[in-house]
Amino acid sequence: MKATQRDFPGVAQRAIRQCSVFFFCGPDEAGAAESAAKLAAQLPNPGERVELSGSDLRKDPVLLGDEARSISLFGDARHIWVRASGDEAHDAVKTLLDSADAGAGAACPVLVVATGATDKSRTAKLLEKREDALVAMFWPPDLRSVAASVRQIADGMGVQLNGDLAERIARGASLDIRLARSELEKLALYLDASPQSPRNANADVLGEIGAQTEEDGFNPLVNAVLSGDAAKLPGELRRMRELSLNPVGLLLAFERRAAQLAQISARLGPRGDIRRTLEDEKKARRVFFRDERDLEIQLKRWGGAKLDRLLARLVALHRALLSTNQAAETLLAQELTEICRHATRRK
Repeated sequence: MKATQRDFPGVAQRAIRQCSVFFFCGPDEAGAAESAAKLAAQLPNPGERVELSGSDLRKDPVLLGDEARSISLFGDARHIWVRASGDEAHDAVKTLLDSADAGAGAACPVLVVATGATDKSRTAKLLEKREDALVAMFWPPDLRSVAASVRQIADGMGVQLNGDLAERIARGASLDIRLARSELEKLALYLDASPQSPRNANADVLGEIGAQTEEDGFNPLVNAVLSGDAAKLPGELRRMRELSLNPVGLLLAFERRAAQLAQISARLGPRGDIRRTLEDEKKARRVFFRDERDLEIQLKRWGGAKLDRLLARLVALHRALLSTNQAAETLLAQELTEICRHATRRK
């Protein structure tokens, strides 16, 4: 069974009844993780959540099957949540399925959120033709779809938003639905809102509780690096340290912009008109008008194999940041400086 973010809501209920293994992948890591969390919450009896890492499963492929067929400490239900990178969980998932096919008995639901994997990965190919598995592929969202999700989440919290405010929250979160949810949780707390006692939110309230404005967020550094603007880079890196911007959150903004460049490049074609394509993207509300100039510069500097290498480098950097604590900010600054140098060489 396969799905994308577009048809996932309709497929999810059937998948919950039919599947035991769920594989969430694609460039939109935030969307994949959010959808996995929604599916877990809709399981008939989710019980205890047991978290495993892809690196642990790569070292011990039998571990997944052992955990999926174990019972919790108090005999309650459980589900397995795996955070993996690429195909780290492939051998473990194959071992689990092979043992199930051999009659090893029922296992609890297994949800794998795989950063850097796609529906063409080995794990996805292993699962996509099985009736007891779901492969869900998530592409980077556009502003309209994230704003719609923001309003839906807000409704569930009792926070009433108009469309303009939902778009502002979506842009401020760099289209990361997890960051947007965090902002909505602060709004709900500030307004003392709940589904039983809904409250209206406005721009003034959002300004009062917002940690940063959009201008003080990730975009200036993203644009300086990917546009090859070496003159602005030292000041932006200094701002990153002064504002204590979260390294992983910042890197997610880079990954989303690189994925957006890849999507636009695919529509552009080898001899396409960048300005005309961006105008079409803007009309379709897939590009915010303030980003148009930066995207034009970046599309000229990153394309083809170089853009593929950039995406791969960002994924590798994401893994390194997740395995590092105190040195994360220094590592990120070094890598962003190197990426900026590569962008500068682009003509």
